[in-house]
Amino acid sequence: MTEGNLNDIFFMERFKLIEFMDVSKTYGNGTQALRNINLKVDKGEFVFIVGSSGAGKSTFLKLIMCEEFPNSGEIIVNGRKLSTVKRRDIPYVRRTMGIVFQDFRLIDKMTVYDNVAFAMHVVGAAPREIRKRVPYILNLVGLKEKAGCHPNELSGGEQQRVGLARALVNNPSMIIADEPTGNIDPALSFEIVGLLSEINRRGTTILMVTHEHRLVKHFRRRVIEIHDGEIVADSCNISVPEDAHENQ
Repeated sequence: MTEGNLNDIFFMERFKLIEFMDVSKTYGNGTQALRNINLKVDKGEFVFIVGSSGAGKSTFLKLIMCEEFPNSGEIIVNGRKLSTVKRRDIPYVRRTMGIVFQDFRLIDKMTVYDNVAFAMHVVGAAPREIRKRVPYILNLVGLKEKAGCHPNELSGGEQQRVGLARALVNNPSMIIADEPTGNIDPALSFEIVGLLSEINRRGTTILMVTHEHRLVKHFRRRVIEIHDGEIVADSCNISVPEDAHENQ
């Protein structure tokens, strides 16, 4: 094998962020949520995950986040086999991920600034780092002027931007967004996904569950379709942006 071949292999392995190998998940009530899932997601990809309710989309995300564990198969995230992760180490695994929820999950009594800063406090960030990072992220998501507002003073789209800022503030390798446009005005959905696309261009991998096919059609990224616990389509021919591997 030539040196060039070895370098090519190293490059491919270096950017493989998530890998599912023959993964199946059955819940205690007998419901088989996922069957023999095999896929790879590279660093810098933007992936839409689609499918009907109950298809297995949420289970797929929960397995990545270590909220659930497979009955068989292996999952590798950031080069680490999740089957080897001890329960006490799960929070450290999740620190590589930013989570965006459909229902925002903001703390009402906190300002926009404090909601985002809280995510940094939790991981032990230094106050000086927080004071520097939070304004930068709020500016990135277009909320610099709303830093002193409380969630109830914001529109649904603005609240989701806060949720996105909170997910992004600790510089995760990936953002997992579970129906992030589900509770906002349809007209704002393109705005939120456009922001996710900008974050993706800065190097962050995006996994987004959605039922809004117009978004999928418009943004033209990789699409994984899950039906009855199986991957029935994977449009991996859609290329990653040229600058997607750059660091944020």
